Amino acid sequence: MSVHSDRAAPALAHLGEADPALAALALWIAHRDGEPMRSDGTTIHYDAAFALRPRPEQVGLAGHHILHVAFRHPARMAAMAEREGTRFDARRFNLAADALVNEALIAAEHALPRPAVRLRDLLAMLDAEEDRPEAALAAWDVERLYIALGAQEARSGGSETEDYARRMGLAPDLAPDPDAGAEDPKAADWQGHLARALEAGRQAGRGIGRLAQALGDLPAPRVPWERQLRGLVARALDHRPQPSPTRPARRWIAREAEARAAGTPTPGFEPAVAREGARPRLAVGLDTSGSVEDATLARFAAEIAGLARRSGAETHLLTFDETVHETRLLPPAGVETALRTRPLPRGGGTSFEDVLAEAERLRPAIAVILTDLGGIFPPRPAIPVLWAIPRAPRTTPPFGRVLEMEG
Repeated sequence: MSVHSDRAAPALAHLGEADPALAALALWIAHRDGEPMRSDGTTIHYDAAFALRPRPEQVGLAGHHILHVAFRHPARMAAMAEREGTRFDARRFNLAADALVNEALIAAEHALPRPAVRLRDLLAMLDAEEDRPEAALAAWDVERLYIALGAQEARSGGSETEDYARRMGLAPDLAPDPDAGAEDPKAADWQGHLARALEAGRQAGRGIGRLAQALGDLPAPRVPWERQLRGLVARALDHRPQPSPTRPARRWIAREAEARAAGTPTPGFEPAVAREGARPRLAVGLDTSGSVEDATLARFAAEIAGLARRSGAETHLLTFDETVHETRLLPPAGVETALRTRPLPRGGGTSFEDVLAEAERLRPAIAVILTDLGGIFPPRPAIPVLWAIPRAPRTTPPFGRVLEMEG
């Protein structure tokens, strides 16, 4: 590691003794002096105030930014911004990322400048407090926390996260990686760096390495759920012209005429290809009793609308809980609006029996069911089923493919 930061050099030199895992991770990061203090995908910039802090706080603050880079927070921030567009809240994402790394550092017995945002405080806003910091760190990652905080504010109509950030004096210190987006090309490399560094820390018995099994925010090479949804549904909707047994192909007509004129045997019948009347069909089931947040529904609606537009598919909406409330054909140019502005009755139980029976009657290429999977399942239907779920399921469905949409 070539350290070009005079301000950070003493703290980084001390890391080898204080935290072997952080010291190993620091080797893969560039360190520069610069204002304000921040981290991007490859570099940590240290401001003038950093050099004036006590050495334990310097080590903790350097560790804070090392974990931002190692956990690929700048790249994941860029990916979330790309997914959400104008809805993206950079300050809330920064808050979620800071809370996760701070909680990990405090659990590893590092000092941080006060006040420090804490994961436990954010979980208290969500009524999701864990008994132990290690359990909370294992259960949450930055995408899930960011989405949950946004959903909570949407429900309450308040500004809890903004108020908390202001009260704690949060200064944004995370910049989206301009070279990353929906897929982070460096995620796999950082997985390897983290595995080796955390093992070194675990063997040393000190620092962040002691928490290796409790860190749920580790980066992972992943295909965004939008792209998975696009691929799965597009393959099902791929419309190939089908033979029409009642109409002969033109070339068969010509060959049959030639055979008749020549007195030779008539060639075997060759059907024409049906080019009309077989438009692909998509059935979209929306579980009105489930915990599907508005932000998740908006992204889902945009993807379904894009698929319907590109494929030319008929899109049928089925809203349901225990029974189907409504089945309607959505207008070609208004699929997204119709999905996002539908009136959904809330509450009640859930059964997938009626909705899949209705979907089967439509004979779609695929049924996509947006639900939390908490319901009664019928026998396997005769159509392909894709379960689009907001978060990790509590149960495994007896058929169909599951697509987890969180994060």
